[in-house]
Amino acid sequence: MSKILYRDPKNGKLGGVCAGLAEYFGVEIWLVRILTVSAFLFGGGFFVTLAYIAACLILDKMPEERHQQQNIYKEHNVKQKPWQAGRPPEQVLESVEAELNSMEKNLRKMEAYVTSSAFKVAREFKNL
Repeated sequence: MSKILYRDPKNGKLGGVCAGLAEYFGVEIWLVRILTVSAFLFGGGFFVTLAYIAACLILDKMPEERHQQQNIYKEHNVKQKPWQAGRPPEQVLESVEAELNSMEKNLRKMEAYVTSSAFKVAREFKNL
C-alpha cells in the first residue's frame, strides 16, 4: 500500500495538516504539533505559517475509507509499546486478553457451524 499525504481534519485542530503529517510518518499527533509550534516560535513564524496555509490548500482531505481504516489500525495497538498508547502494561494485557477471548468465541461459533449438518446441506445444494 502506497502512502499518500492527506490532511486529516477529523483529528486536526485547525486544518488537519499536523494530523495528516503524523499519520503519514507514523508518529503521535502531539509531537508534530509541538515541532510545528516550536518552529513557529523559534524564528520561522512566517515560513511555518506560509507552509501550513499552502499545505491546507494543496493537500486533499483524507478519504472516509482511509479514515475508517486508520481507526481500525488504532484499535489494534498490540504492536505499540504501552508508553506510546499512554496506558499501563497491565491494561494493555487486559485488552489483548479480551480481544483474544472475543476471537476465540467467534472461532468456536464458526467451528460449530462448519461441523454442523446445516453446513453440509448448504454445501451440497451449492454443488448442484
